[in-house]
Amino acid sequence: MTNLTTRNGTPVSQLTFGTMQFGGTADEAASAAMYEAARAAGINHFDTAVGYTGGASETILGKLIKNDRDDIYLATKVGYVGGASAQNITKHFDTCRKQLDQDAVDLLYMHRFDDDTPLEETFGTLAALQSTGAIRHIGVSNYAAWQVMKAQAAAQSLETRIDAIQPMYSLVKRQAEVEIFPMAQDQDIAIIPYSPLGGGLLTGKYTKGETGRLTDDARYKARYGQDWMHGTAATLADLASAYGVAPATLAVRWVLAHPAQPSPIISARSVVQLEPSLAANDFEMAKDLYDEITGLSVTPAPATDRLEEG
Repeated sequence: MTNLTTRNGTPVSQLTFGTMQFGGTADEAASAAMYEAARAAGINHFDTAVGYTGGASETILGKLIKNDRDDIYLATKVGYVGGASAQNITKHFDTCRKQLDQDAVDLLYMHRFDDDTPLEETFGTLAALQSTGAIRHIGVSNYAAWQVMKAQAAAQSLETRIDAIQPMYSLVKRQAEVEIFPMAQDQDIAIIPYSPLGGGLLTGKYTKGETGRLTDDARYKARYGQDWMHGTAATLADLASAYGVAPATLAVRWVLAHPAQPSPIISARSVVQLEPSLAANDFEMAKDLYDEITGLSVTPAPATDRLEEG
């Protein structure tokens, strides 16, 4: 896989910290405490986006990394709204730099695929930013494998390449295993998946009747609303109890253990909520346990749908 490193040459950590909660469900004090906990656990890869919490995520993260900048791998995203035109990318990235109070970032993602803008325009804009040193690496988020390959061809024609992909992936969302992971391995693209806890479903809190995004946000309710997903979460919680660990620890460790070597993005509202995910770093997962957890959800069929060859 692509070897992503900080400015001082240190490899990026296995876990990535996502700051989507900064300035939202986590105020500045809670955000700072989580940042310090993540750093203490060895995390040096931090992920944000231009529009997270109305820009507060980038603003808070920018303050926190000020004295650590060369030790930090900083990733952000543009183009979730407004498309992937040169004008929109430039506008969003200028906002990113202002909010982060940084001239440059290590990794810039296109947040989603845009059917209406030529790929040559999108990746030509990113290549230009890369040539000036404003970004070091190019990434894509929420792209299908075929979209990545079209984009990679455009990037290569511009003498650059896609270095990272950010797909959704967890025990209850495994579609990325079918084409995205093999494509990324073939293309030497780093895999940085988001939502390894299934929007909080795999923490086990919903089996206890607690509330959160899955009860309060219609998008998450639709994304994780199937009965089998809740059944998988309940069984995972039972298994975690038998091992004396939090369900979140098993869920994150299971993602880490995939042969494609993904670097999952963990997040939380507080240090207490973050700790079980951080614990995945040190949890030893034997192959038998990995296989047992894998069996709690349906393994998606191979891309050819020839199950006998899977």
